[in-house]
Amino acid sequence: MPFLLRVELPDVPGSLGRLATAIGMAGGDIEAIEIVEKRHDGTAVDDVMLDIEPGIMPDSIVSACHSLDGVRVVWISRYASGGLVLDLEAVEELTSVPHEALDRLIDLLPATFRVDWAARVHRSDGVTRATGAAPAELDFVEIEHPERLEAPEGSGDADTLYAGVRLDGNQVVIVARRGGPEFLDSEVARLGHLAGLAVSITRNDTR
Repeated sequence: MPFLLRVELPDVPGSLGRLATAIGMAGGDIEAIEIVEKRHDGTAVDDVMLDIEPGIMPDSIVSACHSLDGVRVVWISRYASGGLVLDLEAVEELTSVPHEALDRLIDLLPATFRVDWAARVHRSDGVTRATGAAPAELDFVEIEHPERLEAPEGSGDADTLYAGVRLDGNQVVIVARRGGPEFLDSEVARLGHLAGLAVSITRNDTR
């Protein structure tokens, strides 16, 4: 069964190897790892995509991680998006179809940022592109910079976390995670960079 594990660990040689060994001994099979954030305090945050053997509880993986000095599991949950997409892979996909870059951006965001859904919202037209789990209706939000967003008024879903980025004066992108983990500053910044690149690719398309 696929799971996504977000973990803090010391940013020193051998740390990731020790983590992988502990996860393997606890019954987890690592399929992919991505560094999400490197911090000034000497720690890093990694996302680990893994399969857990039948009969093994996620708590066993968490305990194995916590047995290592300086390691803390931030979040673990089932994850069925089909894998991790790195930023470079997303950029390659966007540049391969420049006339569709804004649409492809929305399609790629769930796997790139480990979010449940993504949507592009127009000021007057509402949702113009969205992944399958996104709400059919979303309000346009006034934002100048990439940032974490408050839950939409009346949504009644306190467990869902939101982030957004402005594409232009009339369009924003909204992404959401149910249950966590919290959007890190680095993730919000990456969201802004990727969205900005998609806009530039679209503007420079000479097709």
